Amino acid sequence: MNLPAAFAASVEAHPEKTAVFWGLEEIPYRALWHQSRAVSHHLTTRLGVQPGDRVGLWLKNRPEFITALFGILHCGAVAVPINNFLKPDEVNYILGDAGIRVLITEEELARQAPALRAVHPQLQLLPVEQFAWLAPAPAGQENPGANRTTQDLAVLIYTSGTTGRPKGAMLSHGNLLHNVESCRQVLRTVQADRIAVLLPLFHSYMITVGVLLPLLVGGSIVLVRSLHPPRNALAEILQRQATILPAIPQFYRAMVSAPIEPPLPLRLCISGAAPLPVQVLKDFEAKFGIPLLEGYGLSEASPVVTKNPIERRKPGSIGLPIPNVEVSVQDDQGNLLPHHTVGEICVRGGNVMMGYWNRPEETARVMRNGWLLTGDIGYQDADGYFYITDRKKDMILVNGINVYPREIEEVLYQYPGVKEAAVIGIPDRRRGEQPLAFVAPAEGVTLEERPIVQFLRDRLADYKVPRRIVFMETLPRNATGKILKTTLRQMASNVGPVEELG
Repeated sequence: MNLPAAFAASVEAHPEKTAVFWGLEEIPYRALWHQSRAVSHHLTTRLGVQPGDRVGLWLKNRPEFITALFGILHCGAVAVPINNFLKPDEVNYILGDAGIRVLITEEELARQAPALRAVHPQLQLLPVEQFAWLAPAPAGQENPGANRTTQDLAVLIYTSGTTGRPKGAMLSHGNLLHNVESCRQVLRTVQADRIAVLLPLFHSYMITVGVLLPLLVGGSIVLVRSLHPPRNALAEILQRQATILPAIPQFYRAMVSAPIEPPLPLRLCISGAAPLPVQVLKDFEAKFGIPLLEGYGLSEASPVVTKNPIERRKPGSIGLPIPNVEVSVQDDQGNLLPHHTVGEICVRGGNVMMGYWNRPEETARVMRNGWLLTGDIGYQDADGYFYITDRKKDMILVNGINVYPREIEEVLYQYPGVKEAAVIGIPDRRRGEQPLAFVAPAEGVTLEERPIVQFLRDRLADYKVPRRIVFMETLPRNATGKILKTTLRQMASNVGPVEELG
């Protein structure tokens, strides 16, 4: 079994059913299949792509992303989705690291071709605008990818690179099929479901939950054309009667404040990519009456690891392990820790990557006794639910005591008028480190530092309270919605010594 074979089964079962809604277009399964086969035929016969070759996907959200993805897989090659917000220097690094000779892109991004070819002169570009004119694959021609197995590499996902150069997480056909099946069970996805896709398709979560899950179960994708302003996206979700919405916390915050009222066609909403503030979850469910499930994952795990069950959600928790995936909390020596003891979240299962592309030493650093070390810090409660307190690298040491920014951020989100909040640690001569908070107020709201600090002091131990609040219109985020704490740390150098503030 491999991904094209699984897709073929859906095409055979309902060829005329709409697979993708895109604005006014309704693209049936049969059309997706034929175009992806044409892409595969062109890649092999005209561009010389062989099984195992890496082919780049540098596209914004559009239906051709899906046909390009399956076109690459049909010819037995490896798809390498590339963040469409990256600059040419960043793209050049991925092209070189992955050994990409063919890049599927679009005309707007292809304007950067001279900068790419200056470094990679042999690079061949295939603009998706040409897909409509590609010759169809000959009838009866076998796909070169038909013989790929579950152990073969399917997708190379480059991590965000928040700590140095990005690394390519190698995901096999088996890794992705395993994660799709686990998600199908936990989300109870059926053929009648329509999954709204508004997050970037290059992200591992959207590839698995936004593309593979609906297509392999015979459902539909509502590919949202316009995300800004959020009311445009909501209009498309309503028009196409989407039933499942995976999104990021700030989108749900926007829905709470938007002038829309229930009922909505959505039966289920999922929050990922960044921590979901408990207050946002409570406000959303109170307004719409739709379950909002917080989950957790990482690219190295294909990517979903945990999800809150629909009937037994715990606010603030990332939920329970998805089916056929093990999660544990371990200390630095690999010992399993008891309930309510903070340690590193570790994952084991068929969804865990094959390793990092051409980086055996870095692979060895994140794998221990069959467990993937996530770098996230958290604990498990007595009911088996997991909680993330912070990234291991984000932990702050104040006088030798561990301080987890997530705990402070949760309290900041409770303060009226706080739209976004992030906490980092900065050096302190007396205490080693001190927390520094960055806050973005809601529109039309003016916030003051001293009342917020007092609000925190009333709710947190003194050593956890930031001595300074830095106000910004909006916090820096990457393309998938994660707050860029590396950028905040760079900005912190302009704040001044913490011990002299507050």
